[in-house]
Amino acid sequence: MTKTIFREYDIRGIFEKELNEQSVKLIGYFLGKKIKALGGVVSIGYDARTHSPILRNYLASGLNFAGCKVLDMGMVATPVNYFSNYVQPVNVEEQVVASVMITGSHNPSEYNGFKMTLDKAPFFGDDIYALGDEIIANAEMKIPDNTECIEIDTKRQYIDYMVENFSHLKGFDKKIVMDGGNGVVDTVITDIFDALEFNYEGLYMEPNGTFPNHHPDPSVEENLVDVKALLEKDGDIAFAYDGDADRIAVLTHKYNIKGDQMALLYSMKMENPTVIGEVKCSQVMYDELERRGAKAIMYKTGHSNLKVKMKETNADLACEVSGHIFFKHRYFGYDDAIYATLRMLELLQDGIDLDAELDALPLVYSTEEIKVETSEEQKFLIIDKVKELLENPPADFPKIVNIIDVDGVRINFEKGWGLVRASNTTPVLVTRFESTDEALAKEYENRVNALIEDAKSLLK
Repeated sequence: MTKTIFREYDIRGIFEKELNEQSVKLIGYFLGKKIKALGGVVSIGYDARTHSPILRNYLASGLNFAGCKVLDMGMVATPVNYFSNYVQPVNVEEQVVASVMITGSHNPSEYNGFKMTLDKAPFFGDDIYALGDEIIANAEMKIPDNTECIEIDTKRQYIDYMVENFSHLKGFDKKIVMDGGNGVVDTVITDIFDALEFNYEGLYMEPNGTFPNHHPDPSVEENLVDVKALLEKDGDIAFAYDGDADRIAVLTHKYNIKGDQMALLYSMKMENPTVIGEVKCSQVMYDELERRGAKAIMYKTGHSNLKVKMKETNADLACEVSGHIFFKHRYFGYDDAIYATLRMLELLQDGIDLDAELDALPLVYSTEEIKVETSEEQKFLIIDKVKELLENPPADFPKIVNIIDVDGVRINFEKGWGLVRASNTTPVLVTRFESTDEALAKEYENRVNALIEDAKSLLK
């Protein structure tokens, strides 16, 4: 039992070493007590990892011991798990009040974890940390085996919902190619595509938790090599998915469309929308949204943070650069890569030229996320020290226009910006830089990195 498995957005650790029979039964029990107070009906599902069904049994034992009624969806995509909070199960009278998705997302195959929703809201942050404290305080408690579950077919309800709501796409005439990354996207997506009579070809669609072809993270360029080749050979549009299908990559013959660019495209078909972006999003997105009459909000990174902020502001759309796209406009306000796929195809059917729209945006030079190794103990201290140093920066430091500290430090310069934030899931600092001038983007990177090194030295 280790406290490090209790993270900002979810619970995550290595199977058997950290997520074992004892720890997972306790997670089920103490989480189950909270679910019981809401009504007690919880839906669970799991991803393609070989140990996910084992963890399902441990989790169910804990939930049952807490007096919950456990509904089992089997192997599903994370968005299908979220969807279960919004539909009435066919063979159950009571309303679902919580869901747990057993998934390691895009982590290596030895990892697994739990994404939790209670009362249609993410269970995260201080709630997860408090749950961890309670579990560790009762680490020796024994919980009997009880894997009793009621099987529910949420996948069929999800497929039917998508087919009905996107029936206007039936017979879509462009060739779609996609890469499932051997994750769980194909527990539903080809059924939807077949019902809508799409012309498509898929790579690595078979769920396989050992991920034999490539790592299931579409935000990493090297994982897109094969689907790009297929697109070049025989496709009009390409999509790639992470291990649990809540993140998407969209590829044209010209662009790998990032999440903030997707938000600009999706918002074209919304009237005066409110759009939330994370601190890593391009300034182009925020400026362009405002120019169009939309309301743009910058907020913290993290799918749980963005879902909570969407509910608070009644936003229509939210995005992360990495490909988490959240629709409240015509949907339920959570991140769903399958739904995002259909909304992108809708744009194409409506005659929107994705490449032309992106060509028309102001040209900026942006780095990918650059990670700076540190420790769990030091990462937030370094951010605080960087903030202190920015109060009186070196005389030759680039001119600062303003500083946004909603999540780490985003320094706005005259012709761009630099970001330093502490990762909430790993012992690293995440940096990103952007400018209208390529040389300036590099200068911002060098100068901010020097500031980080100064902060580290002062903390020694």
